[in-house]
Amino acid sequence: GWATSTTPSSSAVNPAEVEAMQCLEEGTQKLEDGDVQAAKDLYKRSVEIKRTASGLFNLGVTHYHLKEFDDAISCWKESIALQPSSSDAHTNLASAYIVSPVSRPDLALHHLRVASSLSPEDGEIAFNLAAVLEACGQLEEALEQYRKSKEFGVDRAAMHMRNVSAKILGKKLKEAEGQQGKDE
Repeated sequence: GWATSTTPSSSAVNPAEVEAMQCLEEGTQKLEDGDVQAAKDLYKRSVEIKRTASGLFNLGVTHYHLKEFDDAISCWKESIALQPSSSDAHTNLASAYIVSPVSRPDLALHHLRVASSLSPEDGEIAFNLAAVLEACGQLEEALEQYRKSKEFGVDRAAMHMRNVSAKILGKKLKEAEGQQGKDE
């Protein structure tokens, strides 16, 4: 038979990985206590010991809270490179692209679309996607995403659906008037 061990990995655990994990947990504790700077220092140390998707993700969160958007963006990009399936990292990255001094709604849309495809039943992601689409003037698609958001339990989406429907109607009326002017 196969030789089995009761503790397959405990003897081979890398002490550095244990320390990285401890820094990560302590950082999260600091973040919950509202000490963002201390959390950032601990996450930074964790990532210096071992670059993990979760370490980079959390470090990005602290940068974002401290309005260090470029740093947040680079952390989340690297986190995604290590763990492409994290819809949270894509969603956060989109937020950072929106609020950055040089706003990049195009990149925000890209990452929200990816997040939406990774978590198709997440109403909040659909809502965020809808809001950015609306801001970019892509009203029909925005309406579709608000509708999806409402289906997945985001009640505030209903009001936005009404607003976007009114905008679409207004746009159609304007286009019709413009057309009439040309015809006469």
